[in-house]
Amino acid sequence: MPFISDLVAAWQKNDSLLCVGLDPDPAKFSVHLQEREDAIYEFCKAIVDATADLACAFKPQIAYFAGESAEAQLEALIDYIHAEHPDIPVILDAKRGDIGATAAQYAREAFVRYQADALTVNPYMGFDSVEPYLEYADCGLIVLCRTSNPGGSDLQNLTVEGGRRLYQHVAQLVAEKWNKHGQAALVVGATFPAELADVRSIVGDLPLLVPGIGAQGGDVQATVTAGKTASGLGLMINSSRAILYAGKGEDFADAARKVALATRDEINRYR
Repeated sequence: MPFISDLVAAWQKNDSLLCVGLDPDPAKFSVHLQEREDAIYEFCKAIVDATADLACAFKPQIAYFAGESAEAQLEALIDYIHAEHPDIPVILDAKRGDIGATAAQYAREAFVRYQADALTVNPYMGFDSVEPYLEYADCGLIVLCRTSNPGGSDLQNLTVEGGRRLYQHVAQLVAEKWNKHGQAALVVGATFPAELADVRSIVGDLPLLVPGIGAQGGDVQATVTAGKTASGLGLMINSSRAILYAGKGEDFADAARKVALATRDEINRYR
């Protein structure tokens, strides 16, 4: 099924706007996993199984796998999620941004090699850097708009033609011109709730991937209030480290589940 249809179904089935980020750092794993050659896969698999009924999406960050030469474990993990938890879409967080034939190869990497349901991309090089991904009509394209890091303001808040901020221009471009197959979404950080509300007013019901709660300090109530749609949906609120490393022992997955449940329920209080 198309990414957006899967996402809407997951929102409803699990009563959840929580996206669980998978950023595996072997140095933080329980001792019983650290000697395993497949430690990254086993760690993430346990997190997935513990939180699948609480999440609307999983978001593996490719750098954490590639940095450990664990791309094969990433492939296996996505295969596992699709096989065992097929109702939960997988977002490959890679923030790709290049043009022409190179972008086409990045698209093949995400949607053919890894079989991701959606991919994060950088819009800085314009539409021809995004267009090759649109050949995969059912796959989600999640475009960076107003990111959660402080340095995002260096560019994203610049005034452009018409007196608008650059992030506002990106939001409108994606919503009105780049969303060719109805599978687009935007990244907007929880650390900037006013801008989050601004983007929501521009893009209507377009889904928003929202990093920045948990370890980055974004406020859940402000995030939900600013970003939800009229129906109380529209958000994939990502939490990674706060869930993944809630426990340090062999019961780390149980600890992760408790934090994921508390986070899901806190989000739902403000919907």
